[in-house]
Amino acid sequence: MGVFNFGKDIGIDLGTASILIYVKDKGIVLKEPSVVAIEQKTGQMIAVGEEARRMLGRTPGNIVAVRPLREGVIADYDITERMLSYFIEKACGHSLFFKPRVMVCIPSGITGVEERAVRQAAMQAGARQAFLMEEPLAAAMGADMEINSPSGNMIIDIGGGTTDIAVLSLGGIVCSKSLRVGGDKFDEAIVRYIRREHNLLIGERHAEDLKISVALAHPLEEGDEDKTMEVRGRHLVTGLPQSVIFSSSESYKTLQEPLEAILGAIKEVLEITPPELAADIIDKGVVMTGGGALLNGLDCLISREIGLPVYVAEDPISCVARGTGKALEMINHLKPQNKFAKKAL
Repeated sequence: MGVFNFGKDIGIDLGTASILIYVKDKGIVLKEPSVVAIEQKTGQMIAVGEEARRMLGRTPGNIVAVRPLREGVIADYDITERMLSYFIEKACGHSLFFKPRVMVCIPSGITGVEERAVRQAAMQAGARQAFLMEEPLAAAMGADMEINSPSGNMIIDIGGGTTDIAVLSLGGIVCSKSLRVGGDKFDEAIVRYIRREHNLLIGERHAEDLKISVALAHPLEEGDEDKTMEVRGRHLVTGLPQSVIFSSSESYKTLQEPLEAILGAIKEVLEITPPELAADIIDKGVVMTGGGALLNGLDCLISREIGLPVYVAEDPISCVARGTGKALEMINHLKPQNKFAKKAL
């Protein structure tokens, strides 16, 4: 088994909501939620990934389902390391002698301390070498954008915990902004709205289902279908289980706060973009990646606000993982201080 692992390169999209692993020559081999179920007394891992996600909000007192990554960074180092180790072994198989080289994606606004934590977690989880790559670069490579040419490209990567906005040229980031607003903030906004307007307490998982099924990023327009979905939870006054109807027409008001934060950040990046690159972006438009790009009507809302065409990349959720795979193929030809990857020392 170990012989087959020799020289194996893997790329990891270490996301707040989910983890994707790309193995060289195989493509994306693993896509699982970043959730771990722990036995509280012993600290033993009960379940990881999709199995643990199904336990969120439904565990007995002795078991806790946790998400060790919050807002794009490691919130619980020990659990993150164990989760990474589990996923790397699941993707590559177990080998004592031949450990993989790992490329991990990080938000562009990450601090030095957070960067070291990610690097150390990857090494402790079984990497032979760990490289770090900024998410906007990986997302752009995964979306097949021509980022190495002397021409401006704009990418908006909306993940579970962070949104990264960047203008790229000559294989590097010219200007960027990373904000800790993403799919999780959309879910929290839905939970708050239903609690405030309907006195009903619902869980994060149910809020995510509402976001995917009925939420709309802009006000309902002529021709738009006003979708509805039954919401079930606990009534805050009576304490009894109850259900209400949530509709697409309500969802725009619900999501306004996080959407305005993202729109503000996009405008800030455009304001500091060099004029030559801004001219290129007018021709090419803006590309959106990440799970948040799939929010109904978000591309239309951004396009209307900034006056530029906005496109959603093909399979936006896996763009970052595919980008790490492409970067890994180049890693042997790059210098340690290259613009794509920061090598773990």
